Amino acid sequence: MKSSPQSDQPCPECDSSPSSRRQFLKASGGALAATAVGGVLGGIPSSGSAKINVAEAKPATDSESLVRQLFTGLTQEQLHAITFPWDHPDRLRVENNWHIVKEQRVGQLFDRDQQALIREIFMKLHSEEYRDQVLHQFIHDNRGRGLTTEEEIFGSASVALFGAPGTGKFEFVFTGRHCTRRCDGDSEAGAAFGGPIFYGHAARSFNEDPGHPDNVYWYQAQQANQVFQMLDGKQRDQALKGEGRDERGSKTVELTGKAEGLDGIAVSELTVDQKEQVRKVLADLLMPFREADRAECLKLVEPQFEQLHMAFYRNQDIGKDGIWDVWQIEGPNMVWYFRGDPHVHTWVHVRGPEHSQTA
Repeated sequence: MKSSPQSDQPCPECDSSPSSRRQFLKASGGALAATAVGGVLGGIPSSGSAKINVAEAKPATDSESLVRQLFTGLTQEQLHAITFPWDHPDRLRVENNWHIVKEQRVGQLFDRDQQALIREIFMKLHSEEYRDQVLHQFIHDNRGRGLTTEEEIFGSASVALFGAPGTGKFEFVFTGRHCTRRCDGDSEAGAAFGGPIFYGHAARSFNEDPGHPDNVYWYQAQQANQVFQMLDGKQRDQALKGEGRDERGSKTVELTGKAEGLDGIAVSELTVDQKEQVRKVLADLLMPFREADRAECLKLVEPQFEQLHMAFYRNQDIGKDGIWDVWQIEGPNMVWYFRGDPHVHTWVHVRGPEHSQTA
């Protein structure tokens, strides 16, 4: 089996062009307003619900079934290129811009039917409300290098499969710029999304303006800033810090296992209405993802809810407008780090306490 590659070049190597941006805006313009589920925050979709629903969701098997279908149709060349043992070190790796199998991109290795299958796997990992926007974000941020059509750009992604569907544990991993997604059928016990994930967007340029116009994920920061606005002076002093964490690939989302000494203000120190707003933030963070992954994540978050800390970072405030572009929610077994400077990078790792992987 082939070894997995190293990360690609940093984001500046694939900055946006005005013509590509116009195409993206034409494709996705107006979709934001149309996908609001229960409320609107500043014209951007938000959950509108303060309740965390930890009820069991019906197991979502669509993407998992499609992964099994893809696996059964792989040629020997494809098996050699993208399949790895379950315990391979790259299975739980996460980066902001990388290709888990660098030498063999989706558009090079797979035929058109297989490419369509991979696209369907990717789409079904996201909610019906957001999957089109997530796809447009991926197409927008991964264009360049002579790629012109949506099919070609999607084909620049890489996939890998760890383990074997139907015979035991398995995990399908999809990667590209501003994207790490997983599909594992709950093979990775006690982990939301099957392990750490990454999402991001550079909507109009590498260095986004205040307000992040057209950014698919900026609504999440708007909801989080509502928490800060509800804090009193003493609470704001606790919540506001200097600079956010360094981005170091998988180390960015290492879990501490600690309930104290984390950045920011503890949820346990908030009022009832402030806690309700934190729950709205959590609901909005999960909106882009399929219902089964939302429910699993919330089940893992709820036992540590009072131990969560929320922090905002003053030194990375684009436009110096007091709307914090960089913030995070962290708990003993959770990191959700939103870095909106110079554009959106979001690092996510959520586990149950019995399955925590601490630094």
